[in-house]
Amino acid sequence: MPVLGTLTRRLGHHTWFGATMRLLVPVDWAVGRLTRGRVVALGLVPSLIITTTGHRSGLPRSNPLLYVPDGDGFVVIGSNWGQRHQPGWVLNLLARPQAEVAVKGRRLAVRADLATGAERERLWQLLVTEWPAYRTYVQRAGGREIHIFRLAPTGADLP
Repeated sequence: MPVLGTLTRRLGHHTWFGATMRLLVPVDWAVGRLTRGRVVALGLVPSLIITTTGHRSGLPRSNPLLYVPDGDGFVVIGSNWGQRHQPGWVLNLLARPQAEVAVKGRRLAVRADLATGAERERLWQLLVTEWPAYRTYVQRAGGREIHIFRLAPTGADLP
């Protein structure tokens, strides 16, 4: 693991880190879009751009997210840096589980499956291995349920 990636994972536990990263999300989103998902999160952690359909607006909404690979799918978590409210993309997936991801220069249609029970615990372990700060985010979230999704590809790459 590169030194900068290791340092980032250590800093992820700090409140100021989450606040700073939330400010950088628009830049991260723009870089991810320009590189067709090849560079997200400055390449420090495995990341993708998810495009969901707004649960109220019906409009496409894109967000950069850390992910963990799981077979042919991608595991993402609605931690929202430990904030007490759900991220919008989670609400969108709960309403409409069809989405698109841009990852490593590919665009894929996916279906979001909300993880529960033993599957949720298995995926949680994958996530905290990649980003240990998720444990801290759970504490900060003040009892809010933090949703974990497995994004399963539904077919061929998108153009």
